[in-house]
Amino acid sequence: MQTVQFKNRDITIAGHLYLPQNLNGKAPAVVVVHPGGGVKEQTAGLYAKYLAENGFIALAYDASYQGESGGLPRFVEDPAVRVEDISAAIDFLVQQAQVDAERIGVLGICAGGGYAINATLFERRIKALATVSAVDINGLFRAGFGAEPVPALLGLMQNVAAQRNAEASGADELTIPYVPNSPEEFNEHTPEYAKEAHDYYRTPRAMHPNSPNKLLFKSVPKIFAFDAFSQVSDFLTQPALLIAGSKADTAYFSENVFKQIQGDNKELYWVDGATHVSLYDKDVARAVPKIAGFFTQNL
Repeated sequence: MQTVQFKNRDITIAGHLYLPQNLNGKAPAVVVVHPGGGVKEQTAGLYAKYLAENGFIALAYDASYQGESGGLPRFVEDPAVRVEDISAAIDFLVQQAQVDAERIGVLGICAGGGYAINATLFERRIKALATVSAVDINGLFRAGFGAEPVPALLGLMQNVAAQRNAEASGADELTIPYVPNSPEEFNEHTPEYAKEAHDYYRTPRAMHPNSPNKLLFKSVPKIFAFDAFSQVSDFLTQPALLIAGSKADTAYFSENVFKQIQGDNKELYWVDGATHVSLYDKDVARAVPKIAGFFTQNL
């Protein structure tokens, strides 16, 4: 594994580049996109490591404004920038002597899966797409706010507007958590994936100092304005593999995308008994052979 940097416009992106052992000549490469609030040292790095063991060059990186990457203010979740991060990662890969620029794929996990799907629609350098527990962050946030009716969500936007006014006048920037910080925050409306995410991100299981569970509050309108899947039926023509756990309460996102993809070069693969978050670590070894086989066939 090599520590690398590349640019998304004026932001320096921090990455880990995983290389196969005994690499001889050019090899196919995969960009690995982490979940919302995650960093490269967590599930994205784990998948990248396994991909390298299967003969692929794999790049995991921290999103703009997050982790070790640059960008101010911190903890922004801007879907448009997140999608552009993927193109910037490909810009980096095609400059590497070991990378076959005609054989580049993308693997996205959770919100990273939604970003990977959206990037693949128009980034034609992506030759194959794989996702794990993919979600559209817009839909996930709507569900996370209890599927509230639009008037309530408009009220949320008013709160963001008021906070922006306050910050423009000198108030401290407000952050909110991606996932519950403690089980005491669970209630009858807390979805299972959120409870699982607490156990993953906020306990020694996968806690990392660069992943502090902070989302800049004024990111929320950017998230609600984004639709990862809106043009899938028209523009997603590359081979696609969608992996979901049979017990994942977010699996409907993968089912939705699968139905929208035209043509036959697609697969929805179920990992029996797996949940949304178990595919971040506990069930990775069960998913990797399918992913490696898919990229071997399509890159």
